[in-house]
Amino acid sequence: MQQEELKELLAIFDQSTLTEFDLKDGTFELYFNKTAAARSQAGQVNNTGQTQAAEPTVEPTANTQTTTQQTVQSVQAQTTETAKETVAGTDIVSPIVGVVYLRPAPEKEDFKKVGDHVEAGEVVCIVEAMKVMNEITSDVSGEIVEVLVENEQVVEFDQPLFRVKEG
Repeated sequence: MQQEELKELLAIFDQSTLTEFDLKDGTFELYFNKTAAARSQAGQVNNTGQTQAAEPTVEPTANTQTTTQQTVQSVQAQTTETAKETVAGTDIVSPIVGVVYLRPAPEKEDFKKVGDHVEAGEVVCIVEAMKVMNEITSDVSGEIVEVLVENEQVVEFDQPLFRVKEG
């Protein structure tokens, strides 16, 4: 992988909502992490049965380290702001990793918006994973008080999508 490709990949990762990215291709391994916690590397077992820590194959440049540190600080600031603004309610979470669609089609209205009433079992969005469209349904009945994602955003497993005030 060329340096320009790495820079472009880092820029895309920096703009995404992903917190971790791990790419392995043969002996090449690339790992990005936006969280302050260090990567917990799975050890490799050698012939004597002892565990050795896996060594990274890509050394970050000073520019990459600065960008990663800025990203970590930005994520921490956003987390702090979000914690202050949190609305009480039950979260509807994504059961899979994929791209979330808040509309059934580009020209249609959103499935649900803030203030809308939702019934248990009602479709609230679609998450596309590996070209399969998965309808995400509400587990609870109530009022949508917060939409926690944007249309066509990449979401992770167990990431909150909507917050519902039951009732």
